[in-house]
Amino acid sequence: MVSKIATVTRTDRLNSVKRSTLSIIYQPIGTIHSPFSSIEDMPIQPAGALGVRGTVEVYAEFAEGLKDLDGFSHLVLLYHFHRAGPARLVVVPFLDKREHGVFATRAPTRPNPIGISVVELLRVEGQVLHIQNVDILDGTPLLDIKPYVPQFDHFEVERTGWLQAAGGSAAEVKSDRRFG
Repeated sequence: MVSKIATVTRTDRLNSVKRSTLSIIYQPIGTIHSPFSSIEDMPIQPAGALGVRGTVEVYAEFAEGLKDLDGFSHLVLLYHFHRAGPARLVVVPFLDKREHGVFATRAPTRPNPIGISVVELLRVEGQVLHIQNVDILDGTPLLDIKPYVPQFDHFEVERTGWLQAAGGSAAEVKSDRRFG
């Protein structure tokens, strides 16, 4: 039994060393612009932002990567929650009054504050993407763009965890200051 405990301790130390020496650095490839200048009263998901228009300004050095993007109707935007508060592992999400682990929510106060939204692409003008159904704060740093492909990205799901019991609709709920 003693050797098993020692092994776990040694493994934990090795994992800790690996985590502490691993550094991941992302540089924004652009900036997302929307009508939302404040965290308060923003839609919490694209379903609550139907028809809301915005733009994505892709920096000049990445503009060549936009080739053929205009053939897609929807995009997946990955971005940095630049105005999120400190990381919390347990949160009370917008659609419930009970605490949940942050990984069971879409809350922005994550260990790696990365956001994801599926938006509709209206058109591409040079290095500017015109989008709608945008639920993202103005000035948000863009990390990546991927085309939304239904055969890859759409799944019929069997369960949605705590959301099944919570009820409510992301289309009806607005953001507040709880994560800022």
